[in-house]
Amino acid sequence: MRAFTRRSMLRGGAVALPFAALAACSNDEPPKPAFVEPDDERVAAAEAARNPGRVREFQLNATAAAVDLGGLVVPTWSYGGTVPGAAIRVAKGEQVKAVLVNDLPEPTTVHWHGLQLRCDADGVPDLTQAPIAPGASFTYQFTAPDAGTYWFHPHTGTQLDRGLYAPLIVDDPDEPVDWDLEWTVVLDDWMDGVTGTPDDVLDQLRAGMSMDHGGMDMGLMTDGHMLMGASSDLLGDDAGDVYYPHHLVNGRLPADPEVFEADPGARVRIRFINAGGDTAYRVALSGHRLTVTHTDGFPCVPAEADAVLIGMGERYDAVVTLGDGVFALVAEAEGKQMRGRALVRTGSGEAPATDFAPAELTGHVLAYDELAPAEAVALEAREPDRTIDLELTGSMGEYDWAINGRPHDLDNPYAVEEGERVRLRFTNDGHMWHPMHLHGHTFALAGTGLRKDTAIVLPGRTLEVDFDAVNPGRWMVHCHNLYHGEAGMMSVIGYRD
Repeated sequence: MRAFTRRSMLRGGAVALPFAALAACSNDEPPKPAFVEPDDERVAAAEAARNPGRVREFQLNATAAAVDLGGLVVPTWSYGGTVPGAAIRVAKGEQVKAVLVNDLPEPTTVHWHGLQLRCDADGVPDLTQAPIAPGASFTYQFTAPDAGTYWFHPHTGTQLDRGLYAPLIVDDPDEPVDWDLEWTVVLDDWMDGVTGTPDDVLDQLRAGMSMDHGGMDMGLMTDGHMLMGASSDLLGDDAGDVYYPHHLVNGRLPADPEVFEADPGARVRIRFINAGGDTAYRVALSGHRLTVTHTDGFPCVPAEADAVLIGMGERYDAVVTLGDGVFALVAEAEGKQMRGRALVRTGSGEAPATDFAPAELTGHVLAYDELAPAEAVALEAREPDRTIDLELTGSMGEYDWAINGRPHDLDNPYAVEEGERVRLRFTNDGHMWHPMHLHGHTFALAGTGLRKDTAIVLPGRTLEVDFDAVNPGRWMVHCHNLYHGEAGMMSVIGYRD
């Protein structure tokens, strides 16, 4: 067995227990069921069944250094000194071998978001691996089994809300190519090194509010790191709670944006990734409609829209045929009355003003129920063998986010059996929306079958998703609002041993 221990992720130093001792941690309780551990032979067998291809080697250096965001130089943490970090790109079936060198002042890990990879490479500290200590290194090696747009980031504390993120693109050599160019667009909300640190944000949020402001119409207000009154017609009366002074597209401020150059008539595949901590983005390209072709890496039946709403952790691929001129790609911070932007230039002309808002932002925004999976990736119709109810609990007033009222519940997995069709029923009776993410699997939205690994659960709504239990291990399920997750909205799905 791998020599590391699991402990509560709550700050404050809970006693570490060896994996083997967890089932016998109390004489007053019945023995806990045994679950597949990250170093179990069943994890290795599942990896072997993916028929691992050639090994592609990469070096990641997590560093603390100043980064230029386009005229604004900030102290932050990043991979290799750039924001976003350099993309990793492999072919379907190839193995990623990535050596992470931790030059940060605190432990870290890397989570490979969206991939159905082996459990011991999932990068969750004290659940699938020991944290990587400052000055140490760790080698991740896993097969990339599915083509698509993915990304990677830490799963340690609030580190994601610094500059530690980068795209992971998996190509399918057999996929018909009907586009001329590709453009990966990473969206992010930024405050690190400007108004404080992500830990400062979490400390203020944990102090709570005198009242829960959900449902109150009081306009947009800020109080330190806290944002109040961020109302959205798509997400409800509380679209976000953290004030960010900047919103970035590919690591650039709106005043000094990235410029994507192409010829008029070029057909471009845009891969959108929301790496933000607390912000959903409504994205549009002025003068164009987007044809969405993939959700969270998996192909869907193409659907047109003026704009796409992208929650934290979600990815969308869209194809667009470019006109002649200069166009603004605008990422509106949903409910927060701020924007990030990039430019597309195919000809002469002046760039739109920095605060330009294309009409497409108020046009048709694509909804989940308008999308269907491509036939090749649709789950076979089947009734679930098991349903797990996950109530998303907590409020802004107490900042006591949890799942089923149990914060940071990593030592009591919800049990599944290998081979089952499992339904997760997310119920949200609160005022806040939650982008819920399941590690190690791609699920299907019940009803439409749309394949995703991160999905928005709206206030007052229930969302049901199905997945096939074919990847043994312990897998986190959590809210991808970084601060909700860190406050406690995280739990674990475990395969019985």
